Amino acid sequence: MDIRKMHLDDYTAVYKLWCSCKGMGLNNLDDSQDGIARFLRRNPDTCFVAEKSGRIVGVILAGSDGRRGYIYHTAVHPQYRRRGIAVQLVETVLQALRRAGVNKASLVVFADNEAGNRFWQKMGFSPRADLVYRDHPLAEMDRQKT
Repeated sequence: MDIRKMHLDDYTAVYKLWCSCKGMGLNNLDDSQDGIARFLRRNPDTCFVAEKSGRIVGVILAGSDGRRGYIYHTAVHPQYRRRGIAVQLVETVLQALRRAGVNKASLVVFADNEAGNRFWQKMGFSPRADLVYRDHPLAEMDRQKT
């Protein structure tokens, strides 16, 4: 298995992989090909795929504001789980964030994603009871105004 930087040419296979993973939270704007293209342009060194025999079997996206790293849409195809692929992807992205001078990485996991929460706990990511996660959807508001 090889881990390499993700390219926009990988989008179709990556999106198909995300769709194969129960509980993956995707949306039409951010996770469209245009949305992922913007993300990859801003974060070319912190997004990776895992390939086995030329097939993308895992993916991890990460970005940074220069101080903190944020991990998104980590997934391994169900047929390839429990082989250490996710661990290798996380270790790769954390190394890339360290090289970029980032001191801390954060992520969001759905509360009912038991397997995901167990995995991230095992990887050393602790839940924060002192925070409230909030959204303010700009694109949807802009559409309502027109």
